[in-house]
Amino acid sequence: LILCGDQYTRAEAFRQFVLTLQNTFSCLDNVRMPVIAAIQGGCIGAGVDMTSACDIRYCTDDAFFQIAEINIGMTADVGTFPRLCKLIPEGWVRELAYSGRRLPAQRAKEIGLVNEVFATHDAMMTHVMELAAEIASKAPVAVAGSKRMINYARDHSITDGLDYIATWQA
Repeated sequence: LILCGDQYTRAEAFRQFVLTLQNTFSCLDNVRMPVIAAIQGGCIGAGVDMTSACDIRYCTDDAFFQIAEINIGMTADVGTFPRLCKLIPEGWVRELAYSGRRLPAQRAKEIGLVNEVFATHDAMMTHVMELAAEIASKAPVAVAGSKRMINYARDHSITDGLDYIATWQA
């Protein structure tokens, strides 16, 4: 397949558009402070992209997660797969991606996608705000450093992670 003129231009323009969309969520992963997601109801498509870029996720009993792109003949392209494969077992990512099924809140907790499930929105938000206040009370450089080290460890080998942490602490 050879792309010529307008086809190449359109393909590259679309690629740049997707990269821009990806960066809108990558900024959550890269920002120095922890990002806490509080999910109620459906977390579908781009919602999964966004929440998987967050550091900590909580949800209510009525929440569900769905990679719905398969249902409209496309693949998720804004960060779902690279991030979810680091958060939950790959078999679950594949089942959700290939089937378009909903992942209920309790199952999301069981497989590690969310930290906790709450009966009500108010209970969830109370917990989230208490956690946020607790994190905010810690030394900012230690919180930011911890986030950076966790992200680095996630994306590198143990040996590289240990070396990076030693350098950071020095």
